[in-house]
Amino acid sequence: MKNDNTDNIIIVKSKTRLEQLTEKFNTQAQAKFYIQQSEKNFATSKRSISLKNMSSQEQEEVIFQTAYNAPLTNKIPQKKVKQAENTSNSSYDDYQNQHDTFYKSLDLIQKRIAKLAKIKIIDRSFLPNYIFNENDIVLVVGQDGLVANTAKYANNIPIMAINPDPKRYDGILLPFNVTNFEDTLYEVLQKRYSYKLVTMAAAKLNDGQKILAFNDLFIGPSTHTSARYKITLNSETENHSSSGVIVSTGAGSTGWLSSLFNMVNGISKTFHNSYSSIPPNRMEWDATKLIFVVREPFASKYSQINLTAGIINNGAELILESQMPENGIIFSDGIETDYIKFNSGAIATITIAQEKAKLVCL
Repeated sequence: MKNDNTDNIIIVKSKTRLEQLTEKFNTQAQAKFYIQQSEKNFATSKRSISLKNMSSQEQEEVIFQTAYNAPLTNKIPQKKVKQAENTSNSSYDDYQNQHDTFYKSLDLIQKRIAKLAKIKIIDRSFLPNYIFNENDIVLVVGQDGLVANTAKYANNIPIMAINPDPKRYDGILLPFNVTNFEDTLYEVLQKRYSYKLVTMAAAKLNDGQKILAFNDLFIGPSTHTSARYKITLNSETENHSSSGVIVSTGAGSTGWLSSLFNMVNGISKTFHNSYSSIPPNRMEWDATKLIFVVREPFASKYSQINLTAGIINNGAELILESQMPENGIIFSDGIETDYIKFNSGAIATITIAQEKAKLVCL
């Protein structure tokens, strides 16, 4: 019997790699041909590289075979032939297996929940324009990144994250699978479920545009050029020339932010013989603070390097004023296509978001 208090169960998915290839090459057959042809070309190049290990006579044989697609004779020792050839199975099979596994899982999920509520399936690309209802329940079926991307648009709506392929995905944000989600989903429908609130970051421009981040924000150039901006935290202000600014939430503190700590420790160890490392600043997912780090700050007569890292506490603001005529952007959670422009005249205020992500627990 369907639950009348819930508008819909919204299943959020993203395209499989095979679907993305099919869109690019029009048909699955053409996508398969492209993958297999690329592997064949790679095998040929590997065979060419192996010529240096062969005698002159053996090299001539391989050159002839490559040019005319003729079979190799027995003049070349089979050991060398085996080393020169690529004998691995087509990687297209991996694309197909992933695709098949995902849709088997999705089909099973749909069959098991069809009796509970109305179902809508939306692709990740439609999230920025989709309007969730407060009575909806969101089932994310995919990888961890899809959970983060969905959370930015499903404010305070329960999100159940289901791993469709546990053998392939680690699923740090995916506590459920196709065999264990039903009981918890029933509890969510009855409004008596356990959940974890996740603090998000917000970037709001002076023209009213806004973007949220589950893991992290990037503020900087869309190309490999220098970002130029004025940065202000509390009463401290500097002009910067850098590779951009990373602002991390607690959920993102084990991701991009941790790699910045790794870089600092690697430089210290290599050039200063320092074996003491700075441990990554890991935070709880509901921590009421954000951490920002300036990437590759450059010191000059115009740009300073004192305000290059810090904490944005609850109620505080990090303010960035763009000094880039073009190519300035702000995007979140690694989705570069989901961004707002950050060019000259734009002033971004970075704060802890009022919105929270609500992740249902197992």
